[in-house]
Amino acid sequence: MAKIRWGIVGCGDVCEVKSGPGLYKADGSALTAVMRRNGALAEDFARRHGVGRWYDDGDSLINDPEVDAVYVATPPDTHMSYTCKAAEAGKPVYVEKPMARTYEECQTMIRACEEAGVPLWVGYYRRRLPKFLKVQELIEEGAIGEVRSVLIRYYQQPRPSDAFPDQRGWRVDPEIAGAGLFLDLGSHMLDILDYLLGPISRVQGFAGNQAGLYDAEDIVCGSFAFESGVQGTGTWMFTGFENLDWTEIEGTKGRIGYVCFDASPIALTTSAGTEEIPVTQPDHVHQPLIQTIVDELNGHGQCPSTGVSGARTSWVMDQMLAEYRQKNYG
Repeated sequence: MAKIRWGIVGCGDVCEVKSGPGLYKADGSALTAVMRRNGALAEDFARRHGVGRWYDDGDSLINDPEVDAVYVATPPDTHMSYTCKAAEAGKPVYVEKPMARTYEECQTMIRACEEAGVPLWVGYYRRRLPKFLKVQELIEEGAIGEVRSVLIRYYQQPRPSDAFPDQRGWRVDPEIAGAGLFLDLGSHMLDILDYLLGPISRVQGFAGNQAGLYDAEDIVCGSFAFESGVQGTGTWMFTGFENLDWTEIEGTKGRIGYVCFDASPIALTTSAGTEEIPVTQPDHVHQPLIQTIVDELNGHGQCPSTGVSGARTSWVMDQMLAEYRQKNYG
């Protein structure tokens, strides 16, 4: 097996535990270089993670001859540009989620990689976490019969930083993030349903700003239908009185419930009652998905989170946000 040598563009917080170590701990994988616009922070990351080289310029990392593949871990406003640059350099790309700010940007990224003949993957790592592989197994073995509907509820209390413009961060800045927290968090919840139940083909949605803490939406409600005929609804509210993360997949013989953002047990409810199924989670949540990328590059297997699948999730979110975007920030 050839060792795939990675370079990270944007070695920020997400790379510390979730993803970065997975690039050098996966079999047949090594982390060769890292980049951050603040060179001192890039150097510090490189030192702590045993990485040989660091840069403060993305182009230099992308064109480093000892970098075989590029992981783009910057905020969404630069996903498209760095992906296109990596593709032009002939290097496979692994890009953080959401794939881009809009479906249109996703399509540009897909075309750039197709024209360059390089693969494109997206960091929807739940597609390889044990918890969701177990949910997939339950569905496929008929534990809840034929799937009929999905219900998503995600409620979050306002963050203390939301009251201070200089502390809010990029995730509620539409110019950088593409929208608000819905794009950052809802993308994971919708993408794993794409994996478990197939593509969503029809979407309607409404978004609003109820608390006025920032320009981006703080509530999104959507209805959607999968190609299979399964139907679903979801509400993502970021100024509620409680924190709630719960998805239910309803079938003709039972129901599967789960928390998306931690390793809480899966709840399987049937006529026999409710069973809690414990799950495990790896220390570095990206690592199982990274392993599938490395294996694919070495000619073994295939990564389940591609540019095409990632773009589908962006399309769904675009439909839910379309009216709000048009009225509020173009």
